[in-house]
Amino acid sequence: MIQTVRGKIKKEELGVCAAHEHLIIDLSKIKKDPDTILDNEEEAAAELKRFFQAGGRSLVELTNDGMGRDVLRLKKLSELTNIHIITCTGFYKEPFIPEFAKGWDRDRFAHHFITEIRNGVNGVFPGVIGEVGTSLNQITPLEKELLLGAGQAALETGLTVSTHTTLGTMGIRQVELLFGLGLPKEQIVIGHQDLNPNKEEVLEVLSSGVYIGFDTIGKNNYRPDEARMEFLLDFIERGYHKQILLSCDLTRKSHWKMNGGIGYDYALSQFIPALKERGVTDDIIEDLLVHNPANAFSIKEPVS
Repeated sequence: MIQTVRGKIKKEELGVCAAHEHLIIDLSKIKKDPDTILDNEEEAAAELKRFFQAGGRSLVELTNDGMGRDVLRLKKLSELTNIHIITCTGFYKEPFIPEFAKGWDRDRFAHHFITEIRNGVNGVFPGVIGEVGTSLNQITPLEKELLLGAGQAALETGLTVSTHTTLGTMGIRQVELLFGLGLPKEQIVIGHQDLNPNKEEVLEVLSSGVYIGFDTIGKNNYRPDEARMEFLLDFIERGYHKQILLSCDLTRKSHWKMNGGIGYDYALSQFIPALKERGVTDDIIEDLLVHNPANAFSIKEPVS
């Protein structure tokens, strides 16, 4: 089963899924930029309808406490658009971790996440632990405790941990920390690996067996899509296509199509056709868009 904002569904019901997105978010306190606020339900619904028209049926919304999470608005958006939305428990990375949690250790983080998973947030239940993150080329002491706390919560609840890596760095270290807890590879998604230009580092993450996010598609200011595609084609050729999740990770007003951006449908309307032109089969496309997220975000049997 998969936990959505409107209740549990069978994993076969998830359909085409954007595996790492944001619909309601506010990063402006840290970024000092009003563009990093998404708070208009009507406009979000309009953008989601374009995603639905392109074939999208579900979306993993990884805005957590500290990033402007609002689960009731997510539930309303799901009801308005008939798109399955998975919300999260978790904290992001420094400096976005809320003040009240900045002195916590892994056990405090785990307890908080487990409480939200079991009791819900305003009557809405999280379906993933994320996006829990690490900094550029380093994992701070607090981020280590956060990541380990997320892993402990995953062991106890069966939910998957979805991570943030800054520009794709520290992915294998995240894997090592989570594996050190005994968390199964099936419960780990290492995010933003399409931003890492070091192919050997990404291959090391893939060879561990975890899922990875190619989840900033269309963000050509970070890395050109052609470079993403070349890596993805190589990973598919190597047989890793059942471990890769796709998304665009929209976080700004300027990312929305109505404001001249790429929109939530970009991966489906632009990137997937380009993959097909390069010879990627429909079966592999279905793995990337449907089967992989369904397997990644299904609730597993708790280890402890």
